[in-house]
Amino acid sequence: MSETTGASYAAAGVDIEAGDRAVELMKEWVKKTQRPEVAGLGGLGGFAGLFDASALKRYERPLLASATDGVGTKVDLARKMGVYDTIGHDLVGMVVDDLVVCGAEPLFMTDYICVGKVHPERVAAIVKGIAEGCVLAGCSLVGGETAEHPGLLGPDDFDVAGAGTGVVEADLLLGPDRIRKGDVVIAMASSGLHSNGYSLVRHVVFDRAGWSLDRQVEEFGRTLGEELLEPTKIYSLDCLALTRTTEVHGFSHITGGGLANNLARVIPDGLHARVDRSTWTPGAVFDLVGRTGQVEQLELEKTLNMGVGMIAIVPAESVDVALTTLADRGVESWVAGEITERGAHTSGAELVGGYAR
Repeated sequence: MSETTGASYAAAGVDIEAGDRAVELMKEWVKKTQRPEVAGLGGLGGFAGLFDASALKRYERPLLASATDGVGTKVDLARKMGVYDTIGHDLVGMVVDDLVVCGAEPLFMTDYICVGKVHPERVAAIVKGIAEGCVLAGCSLVGGETAEHPGLLGPDDFDVAGAGTGVVEADLLLGPDRIRKGDVVIAMASSGLHSNGYSLVRHVVFDRAGWSLDRQVEEFGRTLGEELLEPTKIYSLDCLALTRTTEVHGFSHITGGGLANNLARVIPDGLHARVDRSTWTPGAVFDLVGRTGQVEQLELEKTLNMGVGMIAIVPAESVDVALTTLADRGVESWVAGEITERGAHTSGAELVGGYAR
């Protein structure tokens, strides 16, 4: 007489015990992100994250802002290098720096990690990076989800996404309506590629050039993989510091689409942002991608940030204070352009001149 074995979740490829262990490993990192509005309201493992909204009573008219994002194909590089504790930092930067564009203070985030197979230490390392990013952004990580998708993803495959919520006083909301002719464009340096354009970068360095991640690149002073995994810079607290120390009319987070396209999103009809390339030199990684892939400059500029991760738009009289505030916070910044009247044949924003060498 033959015996038959019934189907089970484990046999289908889902390991509940591994998921439980991952939660235990990540708890210490999540705890480090707790703001006062979150502390004491339940720990990780509940069905929902909690935030004490009574903290918003200090606002006359609080507006909640929300944003969600991922980090694109950069996760594939993390997987290939076996480095998992920086990709979460990228995730936070992509979310919170969208929030701060309208002047919102990031309050809390949730994450979603999808894996082919739960490796507890690996998942915990991803969450460690998210938690460290939240600390840099001044927000709490209040919860998330780890989903195991065997059969859809390979055992080592994963992806991450996140959502964040912030708050801004209605009277202090930043947007195109505040931008004025004569305002000055201040650029803040990026830490590298950040988390956009990696499909182009991977095509150039792997498919066309045939390079490996462990290749030493003289221009970088480190390996190709180390350069490509450089975490996204998080600007949220720096931007909020600017709004406290001087008048700010707007911000623009430079992500997919490049500097001109993202800057144009905050420029009102009738005005034009003119950015002078000669005010900075893009980092070596941008030049290398362009040369190695024979990528035209305009194609690079509409795909990569070209060394600028965030823009602040301030009145002329605020420039000195703004630059000093950013310098005191360790943020490299410079005057990159101005706001002018829009001509008949100009768009919301453009780059002019050639890059400094």
